[in-house]
Amino acid sequence: MWARNIGNLFMSPLKPIEFLIALMAMGVIRLAIGVVPMTFLAIAFFDFNIYGLGLPLVAFFCNLIFTSWAMGIVVSGIVLRNGLGAETLAWTLMFLMLPLVCVYYPVSVLPGWLQTIAWMLPPTYVFEGMRALLADHVFRTDLMVQALAMNAVLLAASFAIFMMLLNGARRNGSLLQTGE
Repeated sequence: MWARNIGNLFMSPLKPIEFLIALMAMGVIRLAIGVVPMTFLAIAFFDFNIYGLGLPLVAFFCNLIFTSWAMGIVVSGIVLRNGLGAETLAWTLMFLMLPLVCVYYPVSVLPGWLQTIAWMLPPTYVFEGMRALLADHVFRTDLMVQALAMNAVLLAASFAIFMMLLNGARRNGSLLQTGE
């Protein structure tokens, strides 16, 4: 999208699902390039071994990836439909979500009405599960399953929304006008 070559991509025999899978794969590759070296630096400089927490942490981390895929797919559809200027929506959306998903504090510190909203978002379950894993060394299967179920619904909805936005972009001719 950012190479302004999206018109050529969608005139090729590339299917939308192949495009989305490629976006998702590139996201994982970029994440690995950034995260893996940082984990080794954390071991070397701070004597903090995140790998020692085991597979439950990896499972929670995968749930975060699923959520980011769902959000990224929707934002990609919005960018296809409205142009690259809509890209700032992704950053705004993420910053607005941070306090709601309780990255830095437990859900219990939120007011009751905001707790209800927080529990509607899969990352809330992930961060609460990670907190239990780090603080109490307990793997909360209930939180993992709830996050997975919500992410499955989010991913399915994001694919449907992407297709709707892509079809709208095709109808309006905005695939060829991907300027700022």
